[in-house]
Parts: sequence; structure tokens; C-alpha cells
Amino acid sequence: MVFTWYVTFEAHKRGVFPRRRSPRETRTFETEAQAKNFAQAKLDEGLVVYAGTINPASPRRLIASGGILHWLENEKDREFADPDTTKVFKS
Repeated sequence: MVFTWYVTFEAHKRGVFPRRRSPRETRTFETEAQAKNFAQAKLDEGLVVYAGTINPASPRRLIASGGILHWLENEKDREFADPDTTKVFKS
């Protein structure tokens, strides 16, 4: 599997941790369509979302939170995203 896209989103706060944890999580996806579906779900939860391509993917793309809605409007690349094809990173 080659993961080409990532989606970063603010993580929900859970409990009290003795050390500070990062407020963001990142998941990676094979296709832009899978990334869009996941980003839409996180946006629907009211979270701040960023997305982009992972180096060395070309062309390189970075979608800031202000451009996520515009990126999601392009429906031609959307398909059902299988959650089992994602890779999870916590920063």
C-alpha cells in the first residue's frame, strides 16, 4: 500500500493526562477520495481539518482549513473510504 494523502484534524480532549499531548491527529490514505470522505466526516464533527499529499507525491498539495470546503466540493474523485485502508499517526 502506498499512502499518498493525509488528513490532520484536531483531536478530542479525553480525560486528564499527566503530560501535555498534541491537540492533533493525522491519518493517511491511498487515494484523494478516501481522504475527502474522512475529512468530511471530521468536518461534520465540527473539527478543524487540514489535508495534503505526502512527499514525494506529485503534484504536491496542501489544503488549509480555509480551503477544505472548496476541496470537498469536487465530487468527481469521491468514493467510499474503507477505514481499514488508513494508517493512523498521533503527533
